Amino acid sequence: MKVSDSDRTILRMLQANSRERLETIAMDTGLSVATVQRRIRNMKANGTIMAETALINPKSVGYAMTFLIFVELEHERIDQIDAFRRKAKAESQVQQCYYVTGESDFALIALARNMEDYEQLTHRLFFNDSNVKRFRTSVVMDRTKVGMDVPLG
Repeated sequence: MKVSDSDRTILRMLQANSRERLETIAMDTGLSVATVQRRIRNMKANGTIMAETALINPKSVGYAMTFLIFVELEHERIDQIDAFRRKAKAESQVQQCYYVTGESDFALIALARNMEDYEQLTHRLFFNDSNVKRFRTSVVMDRTKVGMDVPLG
């Protein structure tokens, strides 16, 4: 899909504030409000805009700890990979899950209220799964940069 300069401006503005007024976007792009609205609708329909969400500070709702978890599976059959993907997607404390190359098969970013909460998470995700060979965890000391913004040039 080709993304025009106007579309990049629209996307840049929506990444900064997903509730930006159509009139403001129209003024910055030089397009009409109707055209901006149509382009946003099309970008949602074709998957360019995947979702509109609020960014919540985890500590403010009781999640004081963030973890990077690297998971190695015993067997890498497609059905077993898909089973782990489904389990990670279903776990509310897993913020992000990536199927990766290298020593690990998956990299997860997860939240926990405390170490006991994290231990319970590991039992649900790893210890009760016979296909998890091992997992390594790093505790995040500081959330230096958090975001999902895509560079738009």
